[in-house]
Amino acid sequence: MTEPAPPAGVLHRWASFLPLTPATPRISLGEGSTPLVRAAHIAGDCGLDELWFKLESCNPTGSFKDRGMVVAVAKALESGAKAIMCASTGNTSASAAAYAAHCGIACFVLVPGGKVAAGKMAQAIAFGARIIEVSGNFDAALNAARELTAKHPVALVNSVNPDRIAGQKTAAFEICEALGDAPNFLAIPVGNAGNITAYWKGFGECAELGRATLHPRMFGFQAAGAAPIVNNAPVADPHTVATAIRIGNPASWKQAVAARDESSGAIEAVTDEEILEAYALLARREGLFVEPASAASVAGLLKLARAGRTHGGCAVAVLTGNGLKDPDTALAQYAPDVTKADATVESVERALGW
Repeated sequence: MTEPAPPAGVLHRWASFLPLTPATPRISLGEGSTPLVRAAHIAGDCGLDELWFKLESCNPTGSFKDRGMVVAVAKALESGAKAIMCASTGNTSASAAAYAAHCGIACFVLVPGGKVAAGKMAQAIAFGARIIEVSGNFDAALNAARELTAKHPVALVNSVNPDRIAGQKTAAFEICEALGDAPNFLAIPVGNAGNITAYWKGFGECAELGRATLHPRMFGFQAAGAAPIVNNAPVADPHTVATAIRIGNPASWKQAVAARDESSGAIEAVTDEEILEAYALLARREGLFVEPASAASVAGLLKLARAGRTHGGCAVAVLTGNGLKDPDTALAQYAPDVTKADATVESVERALGW
């Protein structure tokens, strides 16, 4: 009989760097250890010597949220919680619902009405979450979730929960491990701003522990229609095709600004047109199908290069979610190249022009 594989997942691999105790249940859906893939074609377009993609889309529910959610849910279980709650533009709800199902607890999700991509909502439904559609944007939903969890014995698992940030920082550990050091730059989409906060924390810890010699410059990118940090003012009615970053008042605003400033980086805006250009470029030239918000990181690098602001070096672009999260955008963007033919060699040859 073969020996079982060693336990997988963030809580097992990175336990000594996380806020765990002997009483924390070591749950896992196999999250973390996501691929770091070198760009085949577009590094030069981004003005870089090396460009790598961190494929957080390879997590169990298809987004980076699993990396922090496993820690938040484990700590909630440790505290005796029988239910969790989140506000979500989609990915958080899918992740929370999956871990709740895995652990046999209830999951309550507040989503902004009509503003969640179909693939994400389908996941939350499949995992059995109780979904409440609120008449407001994400920020209103998060405010309600915070008040409800303060009033009722339900754990809040949004990124305002520090256990989420602790889990998400492990992606920076993986990048340093794979490259042998931190990159010169990290490009990342910014919505609620927990992820840029987590990566900066992770890179800082890597440097302190001797796992890296560099502190990367952090380049965060918001959608132009949802760019409160860029404009230094909340956005009452955020709008963008990149639904995962359609957030007008980020919960981790101050921490994101700190990451930007401490790293000598930048947080800037990219238009929907620039996001969709990068979305298509990733698919057609790199073979990577991501949701639109993920493409914001590459859209930003392209924009910096065109402005003459990148001059070589190594960058990692975080691709936060799978393209199947938002199939409607793909169908709207691409005209399928389909030619009908009979099921014969001759007919297919004619269709192909051979």
